[in-house]
Amino acid sequence: MINGTMMQFFHWYNEDNGMLWEEAAEQAEKLSSLGINALWLPPAYKASGGGLSNGYDAYDIYDLGEFDQKSSVRTKWGTKEQYINAIEKLHERGILVYADIVLNHKAGGDEKELIKVMRVDTEDRNKFTSEPFDIEAYTKFVFPGRKEKYSNFIWDFRCFSGVDYAANLNETAIFSILNDYGNDWDNVIDNEKGNYDYLMYNDIDFRNPALRDELKKWGEWYLNEVHFDGVRLDAVKHISPKFYSEWLYHMRNIKPDLFAVGEYWTPGELPLLLAYIDATEGKMSLFDASLHLNFYNASNSGKDYNLTTIFDNTLVSVKPLLAVTVVDNHDTQPLQALQAPVEKWFKPLAYSLILLREGGYPCIFYPDLYGAHYWGKGNDGLDYEIFLDTCENLEKLIIARTKYAYGMQRDYFDHPNCIGWTREGLDENPDSGCAVLLTNGDEGFKNMEIGKKFAGKVFIDFLEKHSAEVIINEEGWGEFHVTPGSVSIWICKS
Repeated sequence: MINGTMMQFFHWYNEDNGMLWEEAAEQAEKLSSLGINALWLPPAYKASGGGLSNGYDAYDIYDLGEFDQKSSVRTKWGTKEQYINAIEKLHERGILVYADIVLNHKAGGDEKELIKVMRVDTEDRNKFTSEPFDIEAYTKFVFPGRKEKYSNFIWDFRCFSGVDYAANLNETAIFSILNDYGNDWDNVIDNEKGNYDYLMYNDIDFRNPALRDELKKWGEWYLNEVHFDGVRLDAVKHISPKFYSEWLYHMRNIKPDLFAVGEYWTPGELPLLLAYIDATEGKMSLFDASLHLNFYNASNSGKDYNLTTIFDNTLVSVKPLLAVTVVDNHDTQPLQALQAPVEKWFKPLAYSLILLREGGYPCIFYPDLYGAHYWGKGNDGLDYEIFLDTCENLEKLIIARTKYAYGMQRDYFDHPNCIGWTREGLDENPDSGCAVLLTNGDEGFKNMEIGKKFAGKVFIDFLEKHSAEVIINEEGWGEFHVTPGSVSIWICKS
């Protein structure tokens, strides 16, 4: 079986030219040849920002770029026809498609409703700062451009537990909606801000049984309409785990092998990730936010970072089968609210740690393969021009995962600046197997065991960073080398 490698095929600042679906179709052959066998595509349905929005301000989840709504037929990424064509082209090349699902909040309501609310303390969502009073809010969604095609479900205030704007008062705040399901928030794992159910816009109230049924019907429609293979679930930190347990159970009655990964972004808070996994009974993987934090810290600390601790407090170290590992993503890239980009010099090391080891499901970030150039505003309100270079040797690192990173793993995490491991390979694939050595300091070397079946074989650096040739001794050991601040992948010479 070939190692699985996912790619996030977008970043926050892609051009809003409606061409991403076309690009995905055009790149299918190249990505497949590298060994990328799954793409996470951005939210495909119409957002409140129409053709300018990335899709995380979800408006009409039935509009995949088909209807003239929010001043656009297409989404930022393209039309429904282009989306379906891209998925077909990717499938033809053996690449799975993971759809981005944004169900925590809804934006861009069509009509105002007079609703009863209470103001909420933004730092302690369990505290109310007013008595109940009435406001006008955009909580009614009728989707006039779609005209009830696919669904006649009307979203109104009973579908939401909170809202952030009172139109009649022209006031932005957090307002808890008093509806049939109470005036409090749903139960979530994290107690940050007292209760972090509310995040933004109109907060969906999953306690409404009619709404839950509608989202199941929609999920079934979406799957049958475009035939995706898995889902990336946005902002699960703010959603009751009971809902996604129920929703995924329903979806897997239709597609038993549906993959799911949730975005529960709490760097350094491994117990919260484990608690969410328990609450959802292991029905989804999670992104390893803690490992990303370690990468970020290591890249900013240079040789002062102890590489033997790189996997401390990470999901992949305790739940390797449920960890999706990343080096960066659209939230951590420069100018984003959660920006924490891994420094360029460390990225090849970080990618070797997620691509060439047996634990975790690695996810490549679009700019690391293609580069990126964009303008955006910083936290100070000023405009900045950003250039993101491609990650050095990333294509070869992906190929190395596909060809060589198999079999039993032996770890040599015994020096703060130089760590390594070996993969013994598979008997049925004599070309597989490798030794990996990396350093965040000076040049290093390490004696490592790779297996007696390689006795007498010559190993060379696949990345061509080091010119030595290593001969494996009769006990299956070799002395492997690495140049300063670098990574080397030693493979059997043809």
